[in-house]
Amino acid sequence: MSSNLALTPEPAAIVACTVSRDVQEFDLLIEDMESALGESWGDLTFEEAHAFLEQPEAQEMEFIAVAVDAEDEGDLVEVGTIIRTAKAASIRVILIADGLSPTLLHTLLRDGADDFVPYPLPENALADAIARVRASTEAAMAAPTQAGPTGATRTQRGTGGRSGAEPVLFAVHGISGGCGSTTFATNLAWELANISSEQPLDVCLIDLDLQFGTVATYLDLPRRGLIYEILADTQSMDEQAFRQSLLPFNEKMQVFTAPTDILPLDLIGPEDVEALIRLAKECFDVVVVDMPSTLVSWTETVLQESDIYFANVELELRSAQNVLRMIKALRSEHLPLEKVKWVLNRTPKKADSTTKGRIKRLSESLGVEFGYMIPDGGQQVTDTNDHGVPLMEAAPKNPMRKEIHAMAEVLHAAAVGDANNQAKPKKRSFFGFG
Repeated sequence: MSSNLALTPEPAAIVACTVSRDVQEFDLLIEDMESALGESWGDLTFEEAHAFLEQPEAQEMEFIAVAVDAEDEGDLVEVGTIIRTAKAASIRVILIADGLSPTLLHTLLRDGADDFVPYPLPENALADAIARVRASTEAAMAAPTQAGPTGATRTQRGTGGRSGAEPVLFAVHGISGGCGSTTFATNLAWELANISSEQPLDVCLIDLDLQFGTVATYLDLPRRGLIYEILADTQSMDEQAFRQSLLPFNEKMQVFTAPTDILPLDLIGPEDVEALIRLAKECFDVVVVDMPSTLVSWTETVLQESDIYFANVELELRSAQNVLRMIKALRSEHLPLEKVKWVLNRTPKKADSTTKGRIKRLSESLGVEFGYMIPDGGQQVTDTNDHGVPLMEAAPKNPMRKEIHAMAEVLHAAAVGDANNQAKPKKRSFFGFG
């Protein structure tokens, strides 16, 4: 390992360095740097880093690995300055953090860190991060550019999905807790991904419930630390970074899971959500967003971007009260209430006259129309969720699955713009689609 890089720089040999209060406090980092780079790296203290990054020799660096722990919380302003200086010099930054709160991590990632690895370092985590920043550098150098309207150049972005149609966004919002909105969103996305072999759609399912999102559970997918990094720095996210954050489900659908840890809902703002949605719509034909039941600053952003904003309701008093409060909130902000389509979930499989009367009175008292009524799928729904399998795979004849499939047929026909494929469900009105 080379020491005192700021005093005796070796620009021909040194391609990276660590920046920390004392690198000896991060012994696993030393081992992994030596394993990945041999002797082609050095170490700097915070004070040395300021001076070195302003030297011409710093331009030879591929990246710096900034290591901080809880003892450095008083120096994070200085650390942020180091990160910004490195980025100004086109040097990639890998952040190594031990024991910092999500808020402080978010601040440092906002300062421009390209990648994040927790400490103690998981096996191969640093090597993977180095590979990602190198790939990102190569992609940036090779990315084709084209002239914008002002004559400036911009990097080409995503190419969209397979259908060639305009991308569509469907959001799903549970009006009350436990009303089955995630089950609905997950199964709707999977039905859309499989609805047609002749006109397939590229589908992306995004879980934006940052605290208790369960899309990953319902599809038996792992939660990845990379999700936090993406959400913490969406403004520098490109198509490559976005695609790396996705997980495939059965090779037919891509999933952006909720983070591994419970995060504050205000970790992201309207600009972050707008950037995420924009990339998703550039890469996919259909984007399905599972929303938290709480209204947040970026709920309006998703509503404005949505083609349909599904609001799941149950035949109960708490849902009815929440519907009225939701309508009042949207009207007070002059938001497009017409985009909100009310879905009555868990209706009895065979509704008798009493149940039909209750539904009619609920609709009239709320002043809303239930465009779709999803039958109660019973214990099968809970079992398939627990096993991480969509209803289509585990219980194709379940009444809930059949209704969601019928809805997907209509949405698919509208998405691809093919009038010949319009679904014609009996006694069913679907908000003007189809």
